[in-house]
Amino acid sequence: MGEWAKLRASDGHELSAYVTRPAGEPIGAIVLVQEIFGVNAHIRSVADGYAKDGFVVVVPSLFDRFERGLELQYGGEDAKKAYELYGKLDPDISLLDVAAAYELAKTSGKGIGVLGFCYGGLVSWLTATRGERLKMQPSCCVGYYPGGVGKFAAEEPSCPVMLHFGAADTHIGVDQIDAVRSAHPEVLVFVYPGAEHAFNRDVWSSYHAPSATLARKRTLEFLKTHVA
Repeated sequence: MGEWAKLRASDGHELSAYVTRPAGEPIGAIVLVQEIFGVNAHIRSVADGYAKDGFVVVVPSLFDRFERGLELQYGGEDAKKAYELYGKLDPDISLLDVAAAYELAKTSGKGIGVLGFCYGGLVSWLTATRGERLKMQPSCCVGYYPGGVGKFAAEEPSCPVMLHFGAADTHIGVDQIDAVRSAHPEVLVFVYPGAEHAFNRDVWSSYHAPSATLARKRTLEFLKTHVA
């Protein structure tokens, strides 16, 4: 469904983005932020799904700062490389790339939501709390299993936020979830029993269909409420 576009971040960095559009008039726009495996087939399929729901979706390639055209699978050497690159990622630099995607999303003339998974979930949270510095004012932000969010829980979001966590996630402790809930009772936080980290990833063993289905239903309703 989609095509690739070129973006330019405010620091001059040029990056690619996967852009997918609905068949008819869009009801809104989404900036979708990748996991640590690049803009791979799974992430593109997630973007295509939201395009079918009526959204223009822009997915910036955060790894273009290290290696262009990178698309990693979830096991073996690819997973090893993903975690090596994860160590190089700086959320504030990633936000520059998200802001570039946000500028493209603005051309739809519609409200914009930011949706992220794993590392992208953390970046989505930080878009809500730091985006105004980069001229981003999203209508809402959604984060799936945002690793490390507890360290930034005290930051103040400038828009409605929804977060999804797996109760069996060994990467994100309950303390991080509690930190967000304590600091921001207004943030919608959902914890899914039996779900592990990356429970939305339908091409991997961590996929938990009941949780993924419910989380997507909630996310879509949230986006339609605040964006559409």
